[in-house]
Amino acid sequence: METDAASTGGVTVDGVLDGRLTLRQLRDGHRVGHDALLLAALAPADRRRAIDLGAGVGSAGLAFLVRVPQASAALVEVVPELAALAQENVALNGLAGRARVVAADVLALARPSGPPEPAAGAADLALMNPPFNAETRHRTSPHDGRARAHMAGEGLLEDWVRAADRCLAARGVLCLIHRPEALAEVLAALHGRFGAVEILPVHPRPDRPAVRILVRAVKGRRTPPILLPGLVLAERDGSATRAAAAALRDGRGLLAP
Repeated sequence: METDAASTGGVTVDGVLDGRLTLRQLRDGHRVGHDALLLAALAPADRRRAIDLGAGVGSAGLAFLVRVPQASAALVEVVPELAALAQENVALNGLAGRARVVAADVLALARPSGPPEPAAGAADLALMNPPFNAETRHRTSPHDGRARAHMAGEGLLEDWVRAADRCLAARGVLCLIHRPEALAEVLAALHGRFGAVEILPVHPRPDRPAVRILVRAVKGRRTPPILLPGLVLAERDGSATRAAAAALRDGRGLLAP
């Protein structure tokens, strides 16, 4: 990530995608990294109505909008401080006409008691960077925002997938990022709702095990899942691979639509 020296109080101003996207984010909270940008790069460019679930400061959803200028997005975030920063980032990047922030719990979406938008079946793309760590196996961060970003309760992943299913129209696409050890849980959550699952392992170096999996699936499809050749982020000498640079610096998509 490219970082601007400008900062105000506990907030920093950081440039990503080679400066095409500027993000205000908490200095000491959950920081935007490769995960959000890879998630945005996984999304197919033929989608026009996106939702970013658990958007934080809006990094994944806004990165998608930078790549796909015809699209719009709803950025859903429950933590008020992060939702406020997401709203600032929408304005900072001139995306007020294409992005809106929904301050709500993901689990309340497309329910009678939930927010009026995004409405049921209104989106054709859902981006999801769910909390990774089980609360019972990891120490909770003293910073509330960081804890919310990283801690997952039992059944949370399936609950988020159900929320995405409610918000997506038929043949809508779900893109998510998770840890490799969660693959069985991811597939179980998708089963019966999403198919044509594409799994892209992400390796830090050519000789290292995958540290993330990128998963793309289509609502209502029943085609079996496929495991794609892995994405390697850095060469053995530490320099970025061509594929990683294309996604993380140039903002290009990882897969064909």
